[in-house]
Amino acid sequence: MAISLRKPQEIEKLRAANKIVGGALDLLRTNTKIGASLKDLDAMAEDYIRSHGAKPSFKGLYGFPNAVCTSLNEVIIHGIPTDYKLQDGDVIGFDIGTELDGWFGDAAISVGVGSITKEDEALIACAKDTLYHAIEQIRDGMRFKELSGILEKSILDAGYIPLRDFCGHGIGRKPHEEPQIPNFLDGKAKAGPKIKNGMVFCLEPMICQKESKPIILANKWDVVSADGLRGSHYEHTVAVINGKAEILSLA
Repeated sequence: MAISLRKPQEIEKLRAANKIVGGALDLLRTNTKIGASLKDLDAMAEDYIRSHGAKPSFKGLYGFPNAVCTSLNEVIIHGIPTDYKLQDGDVIGFDIGTELDGWFGDAAISVGVGSITKEDEALIACAKDTLYHAIEQIRDGMRFKELSGILEKSILDAGYIPLRDFCGHGIGRKPHEEPQIPNFLDGKAKAGPKIKNGMVFCLEPMICQKESKPIILANKWDVVSADGLRGSHYEHTVAVINGKAEILSLA
């Protein structure tokens, strides 16, 4: 497995691409209101990305039709924007990718619409808290499998389970690079490649309530859990600098 080590100037290029992602997500969070349509939010984010000199990297990637993955309620990831207008109590996930001067950015958030239940608040908090907890634990020399174990433990401790078959990933000159970073430990923690200074990758906890098995819906994109219940998703791109992780995907 060849995991790229980025030079400081390359990390700065990745930071620039990811800063636009962070800004677009902040814009969507601010405009997540009752009555907003998913297609309008998608167009808003695309306009923002292009106005900052970048391209929406998801548009056309593997055939995806839009700039933003809009994952509504039971859809955990890869939701396609529709004419649906947000309603009070919805949970919506936004996942955005950018390309700027040949370098890629990627991040995601889940947001409640209007007044949401305490159960949905906890569901969203699990994804966000797991992400930030894992980022804080990253150190030069630890193994990626250890990181997967940290992600899994945090999700399980909160009373949820991670979605299977989808994972975090490296990022750089391509939107998806080595390594794959599952949100669960498969095998022994003290095995596999080590995290090193200069590595840049995305962590993205994807949270299910009772069943970890994914089901892809008829549009061939929307991913739901076999339990049919709501999920949540958070993601950041991080770079390992001076022995620890630094978030690149903040506005």
